[in-house]
Amino acid sequence: MAPHPFASLDDYIAQPRVEGVALSPDGSRAVLTIATLKRDGTGYERALWAVPAAGGGVPVRLTRSAKGESNAAFTPAGDVLFISARPDAEAAGDGSEAQLWLLPAAGGEARAVTGLAGGVEGIAAIARDSGMLVLGAELLPGADTLEAEAALRASRDKKKISAILHERYPVRYWDHDLGPAEPHLLALDLGGLVDELPERGDAAADASERAGAADAAPAEAGEKEQPYPAHLPRPRDLTPRPGRSADAAGAALSPDGGTLIAAMRVPQARDGRFRLMSIDVATGAHTTILDDPAADLESPVLSHDGSTLAYLRIETGSPAAPADVEVWVSALDGSDARRIAGEWDRWAASLAFDADDAALIATADSRGRAPIFRLPLDGSAAQQLTDDDFAYSSVSVDRATGAIVALRSSWVAPPHAVRLERGPDGAVSVAPLASPVALPAVPGTIADVETVAEDGAAVRGWLMLPEGASESAPAPLLLWIHGGPLNSWNAWSWRWSPALAVARGYAVLLPDPALSTGYGLEFIARGWNSWGGKPYTDLLAITDAVVARADIDETKTAAMGGSFGGYMANWVAGNTDRFRAIVTHASLWALDQFAGTTDNSAYWQRIFTPEAMTANSPHQHVARISTPMLVVHGDRDYRVPIGESLRLWSELAEHHAAADGTSIHRFLYFPDENHWVLKPQHAVIWYQTVFAFLDEHLRGAPWQRPELLG
Repeated sequence: MAPHPFASLDDYIAQPRVEGVALSPDGSRAVLTIATLKRDGTGYERALWAVPAAGGGVPVRLTRSAKGESNAAFTPAGDVLFISARPDAEAAGDGSEAQLWLLPAAGGEARAVTGLAGGVEGIAAIARDSGMLVLGAELLPGADTLEAEAALRASRDKKKISAILHERYPVRYWDHDLGPAEPHLLALDLGGLVDELPERGDAAADASERAGAADAAPAEAGEKEQPYPAHLPRPRDLTPRPGRSADAAGAALSPDGGTLIAAMRVPQARDGRFRLMSIDVATGAHTTILDDPAADLESPVLSHDGSTLAYLRIETGSPAAPADVEVWVSALDGSDARRIAGEWDRWAASLAFDADDAALIATADSRGRAPIFRLPLDGSAAQQLTDDDFAYSSVSVDRATGAIVALRSSWVAPPHAVRLERGPDGAVSVAPLASPVALPAVPGTIADVETVAEDGAAVRGWLMLPEGASESAPAPLLLWIHGGPLNSWNAWSWRWSPALAVARGYAVLLPDPALSTGYGLEFIARGWNSWGGKPYTDLLAITDAVVARADIDETKTAAMGGSFGGYMANWVAGNTDRFRAIVTHASLWALDQFAGTTDNSAYWQRIFTPEAMTANSPHQHVARISTPMLVVHGDRDYRVPIGESLRLWSELAEHHAAADGTSIHRFLYFPDENHWVLKPQHAVIWYQTVFAFLDEHLRGAPWQRPELLG
């Protein structure tokens, strides 16, 4: 292998990846989710590893299966929960759906905890002091029991039925079709686990009694109902007939497991908002505790003693101004609701209660980083706990010591688990935890760059330089534009890795223009309802500042971006000829068309005036495009549907193709990828094509078609 894995695309995709961290209730150990490349190079397998949470020690692998494991969490007793589609020797059928599994803290084999025909989507909430937890799962609306639901699924599978009848908007989301099943929240009491299987002949009777099978609707299409496994605790539906209301934006269980607080969707024509519901786990009774017609209420978390609720209030956006994200707290029943950290001009991305319940521990974008903050409940000022160049996520607080375990990353360090210790003087120390994955060496250097925009605003970004870049050997420059647009270039991305470009001699500029998060609401507002305005001029201003450097070759520059970054790349293509090549991935092209075909039409039409949607649509400037463009799109992209690039490609040909149909532009199409290119073999093709295109136009190299493109 090369000195670093970025010189070879095969070495790069083979790098193991830390994807998650969970802290045990006693704070003694952490469980890491590690992804490794499959032997055939077409996907990633995931396994769980345990490491000491205090630092030091040796990682111990906990799981090993061909299907892999994810979503690790702990029970109050320290058992490890995870989701896996691994075979269950005790299950009937092929057991191909992902179920909830439990690995005992005392040792022994992992065992399945659920046997749902449609599998488990994830763990929504776990009670701190009881065996109660809540799962997310999808159930067919035409069945009234788990047994009938399983039979109905079997009938659809047997007859190869894939049709879905929709009765409300939307019909798809990001990268998958919605339906025919609907999302549910299911309560599960782990105290119902038994160590021994019941005697043959008793299982069906026991399951029949618990399910009320005598009153169940008959199975569809003659499929025989099979009893839910009697040796497993039976999930109880907390959201019967939910429609899309159980598309929850977060949930939290009271310590005793008796009350679930869930952010549940309220439909509003083709739109909707989230309100906070209190669900009595024993009876299933629903009570609305907080509802705001002017905002979404999301991400509920409960204090360790169960008395205080914290949540995010996200204002409904409009063309007039961007929506703010506020941190609020209340009593468990929603009373005494009040905003905290009102002067904190940042947007919390995650919330957790501090060890003493006197404050919230939050993460938020801030000036190209994502630090950890402490937000006191008494209304005093927010305190920034970390002051380094990292972005933090997956934060857990050890209640006994106040230590924090989290993942952190930067553009020169992939995600890795760390422990934060807070001293009595407020000083914070950060130390990496043991890991089976070593941090790779990243080529080149990174620097913080900044300029002043035309309106006086400070615009900053990261500049990564290849080894040897100098006045005598200036590097060609790639302007990378982030997606979102409410986003920031502050954390490692396996999908868009500037280190791969740096290893090939390119400098990469990662700017945060207007609309970027981490610089305050006014900075976002500069580009609101005007995507082609300040975001565009900010990008040109910081590019001007960077190409003025002696170690950058201003005659060899390219612009590239995905999603909103692709929109911006399209806008750049139609408004300047300063770049020698443009790569536009999963891009917005015609805003009027996009607004009606994306998976969330109401939002996009809510944030633009009709006039701004027309004025800021890149397709208006197609005739002015002179820069070679590489268009990239996946057919299963539902956030930015393939129609955007199909229309872009058609209009590029209409205006710029030669008489024989040839063109300077190219279109890389992935029939089975979505908004991202996730399959590792396709990621290799993506980078091969992009680098060949850039080499052709910035370095004068002959076009080299990737071999596997045929």
